[in-house]
Amino acid sequence: MEIKKVGVVGCGLMGGGIAQVCAQSGYQVVVSEINDEALDKGLSSIKLFLTKGVERGKVTPEEKEATLLRIRGTTNIKDFSKCDLVIEAVSEDMNLKKRVFTELGEVSSKEAILASNTSVLSILDMAVLTGKPEKVVGLHFFNPAPIMRPVEVIRTILTSDETMVTAKAFVESLGKTVINAKDSPGFIVDRLSIAFTLNAIRMLEGGVATVEDIDKAVTLGLNHPMGPFQLADLVGLDTLVAVSTSLHEELNDPQYALPTTVRKMVTAGWLGRKTGKGFYDYSKHV
Repeated sequence: MEIKKVGVVGCGLMGGGIAQVCAQSGYQVVVSEINDEALDKGLSSIKLFLTKGVERGKVTPEEKEATLLRIRGTTNIKDFSKCDLVIEAVSEDMNLKKRVFTELGEVSSKEAILASNTSVLSILDMAVLTGKPEKVVGLHFFNPAPIMRPVEVIRTILTSDETMVTAKAFVESLGKTVINAKDSPGFIVDRLSIAFTLNAIRMLEGGVATVEDIDKAVTLGLNHPMGPFQLADLVGLDTLVAVSTSLHEELNDPQYALPTTVRKMVTAGWLGRKTGKGFYDYSKHV
């Protein structure tokens, strides 16, 4: 099967990035949001990202305009009916994802592949609601999607060989690197990185070092592009809570137990960059 038209459910941080990278690679893209306000915000973020790319010399003005022309926004899930591939990129809430996949199973064609960008939840639990679980796969992009190279391609016990071949070819057509993963909690990267981040937070709680010094140690000593607190703020502390809670429930492993500090920060509305305050203060830049 040849992928020509791609749908993306959700135009937030991840969905917008996925829509952008697909459009930059030449695909016609339909991206949705729950209302016009959220859609306008998401499309504006894509335009801003491309504009900054032009300013840095990473994208030509012509590429920017061509990319934007390939993206169409919608608030109607029925507009995915003619897509060859639809990628779900909504919040890490299984009930919400199940509703999305139930609807996608109803509106998509029999041949269309359905994928989830979840970083931790069971792909199979979503797949069985579509009426065509053999056509469902996990495609876990990393933030920011237009820049990060890897994509975890997750196969369930019901995913067909044909679906896997098509999904991998699609990922490679985006200039990304395929990482094969089984449909298990957290897959590969998040199963490792969440434990790493939570341990850093426990070190902070224990007074071992400050936020700044832990991040500095990780970036300089381990050569990571970001420290764990910088990354947590970028991803969003609400997302960290959702992912770590899911891993803890699924694996019953104490390394995924959520530190009190994070719970209190989320309760206070300190979610990281998107709210202007997390482990760092971004209020001057918002």
